[in-house]
Amino acid sequence: MRRECLDWILILGRRHLERVLGSYVRNYNRARPHRGISLGVPDGSAPSLLPVEPREVRRRDVLGGLIHQYHAAAA
Repeated sequence: MRRECLDWILILGRRHLERVLGSYVRNYNRARPHRGISLGVPDGSAPSLLPVEPREVRRRDVLGGLIHQYHAAAA
């Protein structure tokens, strides 16, 4: 966590640290694919694996752009 998150963000106080860590942990457990569990996520929910054209993919920035999440755009 320190190498991937905290080394890249200037923490301004305790509340900021708690918010950053909460956001990172939510992303790690709910959105980030893990190779050790067949690209699943630790919280157990399976992402929808629908075929998507490249032009239908949208990016959402997490933690000010430190983490990028990609998802299918609404048609």
